[in-house]
Amino acid sequence: MLFRPASRLTRHLLLIVFGLFMLYPLLWMISSSVKPENLIFREPGLLPHDLTGANYSGGWHALKHSFGYYLWNSAVITVLAVVGNLVACSLAAYAFARLEFPLKKLWFTVMLLSIMLPHHVTVVPQYIMFSKIGWINTIWPIVVPKFLATDAFFIFLMVQFIRTLPRELDEAAAIDGAGHWRTFVQVILPLCVPALATTAIFTFIWTWNDFFTQNLYLTNSDNLTAPVALRQFLDSSSNSSWGPMFAMSIVSLGPIFGFFLAGQKYLVRGMATTGFK
Repeated sequence: MLFRPASRLTRHLLLIVFGLFMLYPLLWMISSSVKPENLIFREPGLLPHDLTGANYSGGWHALKHSFGYYLWNSAVITVLAVVGNLVACSLAAYAFARLEFPLKKLWFTVMLLSIMLPHHVTVVPQYIMFSKIGWINTIWPIVVPKFLATDAFFIFLMVQFIRTLPRELDEAAAIDGAGHWRTFVQVILPLCVPALATTAIFTFIWTWNDFFTQNLYLTNSDNLTAPVALRQFLDSSSNSSWGPMFAMSIVSLGPIFGFFLAGQKYLVRGMATTGFK
């Protein structure tokens, strides 16, 4: 009993040190965003001696459009991706968890196997397909697959959550004359808020931060999103605008932190009540 408070204090101190170690790159980027550009790499410390807001004002208007334009492009794509995953993945999960249809176990296995398929394996055939139907330089190659339940991870997460719900709820709804659609919308879906919130948060973060797919399909400067626009601050043949890039990186991280903090409690509940326990 005498050693328990000391051991608890030691664990907390280790967690604090580890947390600061993990946060150091972010803190350094915040510090660099308010330093004069010529001092960013000369003063590696976190406490800047000279403060300036020129990186934010200059970075906001440094590209062809203001950085708010690219944030809006990211917001449109991300919101559509979140809506698509919530609708399509919840419907697919309800079908796997509650309905009976031919080769159900086989299709569920195929769906799980697709999680292990590297994204880069499917990039070339997908690009060829989208190119032939004229979708290059549009948001459709990024958004439309979300409405077709292509993210197997979220389907599996929701299936595991729905399986924890008692089937007596479905039977009671059937006695009241409800079909599968009404049971899904009025009974199952309201109880899946933690799983839906988990899906929304992860989809938001992954889509907002996605550079590879958006850089692949959105090549026109008018269609660039925030992650791709940040790349425009770097120039391999001349001077790179490090200060404005760090400043706009901090700005682009704002929506992620806000969305995560708003749904944090649902995220914890969703992860705790699915198959990850």
